[in-house]
Amino acid sequence: MNPNSRRPRGRFLLAMLAVSASGAVHAQPHDAPEGEYVTTVYGSLPADLAGLPEGPEIEGVISARDGDRVQVTAEDGTRTVVAVGQATEIRARGGFLGLDRDSLGPDALLNGLPVSVETVEWGEGLIASKVALKQKDLRIASMIRSGTAQGFAEQAAATEALRGRMGDIDKYNIKGTTNVHFDVGKARLSERAKADLCATAAQAEATDNALMLVVGYTDSTGSQEFNQQLSERRASRVVNHLQQACGWAPYRMLTPTGMAEADPLADNSTPEGKAQNRRVAVNILVSKSVDGL
Repeated sequence: MNPNSRRPRGRFLLAMLAVSASGAVHAQPHDAPEGEYVTTVYGSLPADLAGLPEGPEIEGVISARDGDRVQVTAEDGTRTVVAVGQATEIRARGGFLGLDRDSLGPDALLNGLPVSVETVEWGEGLIASKVALKQKDLRIASMIRSGTAQGFAEQAAATEALRGRMGDIDKYNIKGTTNVHFDVGKARLSERAKADLCATAAQAEATDNALMLVVGYTDSTGSQEFNQQLSERRASRVVNHLQQACGWAPYRMLTPTGMAEADPLADNSTPEGKAQNRRVAVNILVSKSVDGL
């Protein structure tokens, strides 16, 4: 699907969707990075999308969810938030129960799920008219969900939970660590990184009782909030590749998350140091209680 519609326009990040008594729609500007527009949109979602202008077509991975808002992160790191309402058509492909296409509810839109989204413009925001996904991706996302915090509001709690696990790292023997690196402000995997990740998965597969712990990091460029989100996107991208391209089982993955600019490997005052810190660490772990069994 083409990520751009026939009606070129800026991508809008919805800061909040709320129902007002009058149902009116208006926008308030906020500070935002160059090239990204942030708006606040008020009003109940329309039950019928017919007649609304066509919006951009978006391909990417669901990276956060908050009520009727879904954030989709494209391969180039662009984040777009769309509203999902009763008029949104959500369909899966892949032959579940012998069917070629199945209609799903909004609850199926889980973090980590690759989707293709058709949108319409509404006020200064976007509403998803159609969401297409694959059954196999939905099954993987469902398994990940049992061990992954969901939604915008829970991201901080997920980070603190990981900090706690890292504090108990002495319960595990570390069998190996692979660092894959990223360009400034990006979460795209290089071809070398993809190869290194599958080599790491093969090493872990050959290790009895191995688990993986994936942790994303950034350099010191940008705000703490931006770096937290970026480190999480990087970790999510690595997890998706390990599971979908390298065949690593989701149940053998400890909950991934990002640690922003914490725990730098090198000095952030130099370009070379920053390059080392823009990384995701993939750790092969074995619990001390079963190591050697």
